[in-house]
Amino acid sequence: MMGWPVVALGEVATPIKRLTAVEPGRDYRLLGMRSQIGGPFLRETKDGAEISANVLNKTKTGDFIYSRLFAWQGSFGVISKSFDECYVSNEFPLFRIDDTRLDTRFLAFWFGLPQIQRLVEADCFGSTPGTRNRYKEEHFLRLAAPLPSLDDQQRIVTKLNKVAALVEEVQRLRQKIGQEMLAVVQSTHFELADVEERPFGEFIELWEDRIPIDPTARYPQIGLRGFAGGLFFKDAIQGSETKYKTFNRLSKGLLVVSQPKGWEGAVAVCDASHEDWYASPEYRTFRCKLGLLNEEYLAALLPTPWFQRSLNKLTRGQGARRERLRPEMLLDMKVQMPTIEAQLAAFQSFGKLRDVGLAHVGVEEDMEDLLPATLHGAFSG
Repeated sequence: MMGWPVVALGEVATPIKRLTAVEPGRDYRLLGMRSQIGGPFLRETKDGAEISANVLNKTKTGDFIYSRLFAWQGSFGVISKSFDECYVSNEFPLFRIDDTRLDTRFLAFWFGLPQIQRLVEADCFGSTPGTRNRYKEEHFLRLAAPLPSLDDQQRIVTKLNKVAALVEEVQRLRQKIGQEMLAVVQSTHFELADVEERPFGEFIELWEDRIPIDPTARYPQIGLRGFAGGLFFKDAIQGSETKYKTFNRLSKGLLVVSQPKGWEGAVAVCDASHEDWYASPEYRTFRCKLGLLNEEYLAALLPTPWFQRSLNKLTRGQGARRERLRPEMLLDMKVQMPTIEAQLAAFQSFGKLRDVGLAHVGVEEDMEDLLPATLHGAFSG
């Protein structure tokens, strides 16, 4: 990169352990990490009695941090003043950077480069296809990073901070618009809906296109994000690489539900782009009953706070012990639903909202492309 000298991170980064015993009756601000160098965020505040770990690591302003589990997704960042004296588990290593040689913010931006993320990912491959190992501290410390002058580092950081702030503002506005749109959809739904609650199974039915797996064939996969994050495309896998005997073949209009994560809103309706993609048997699929529920109306309804809360209430337990969302639970869920005529009329009125949302999605996608492009330019001159 521009002929800059390089240095192993172990020469400028020191692992930090400020281990603190967890005590019942005391509150702990616990941090999580976003992907794509999004940095740390306050995940939750918990009483010590609710925390399974015996010890936590205390953060300090200026610490460099990453997620061992999601480093391959660019989960690196810097502890800001607002997260001083918070806590993380041992899955989030902390380091002090020698600030006479390396600006911590410069390092965080460097980890956002696609080629660096690929290097990290190469150290995270598991023993079987599709699995990943944690990014160990020894991998981090031996990674060679560029070391321009501090003046050059700070000049680059100033430039990238401006772009990152612009992207963050666009994302904030997008989130606000999305919340306002959902509020309109939800209020319209209850204005039109019959006051009588009925089982959701009166409007949807379990319907699965189970395809026997051919070990010699390849199957393009979909995944499903929680909290109404929707479907996303994954790489195709060879039939010989999976333990499953069948996959669910998707088609337009199917409601897809994640059994392990349905309780946290991992549900979505397929559109035409998902035709002939596949999901594992962990994803159950349903179709709308003709003349009773419109698939596009359902897609607009799924992300609303009311529907998400309803899903959350269906299962019991916490964390990894959370009960799986079985089909019968969803079919028994009580809902209020407008007539099909009212659904179709309402969906037409949502059209303008959709247009606004799509326009902002386009702007946000442009902004998301802007930061990687600027990173590339900054580190290549």
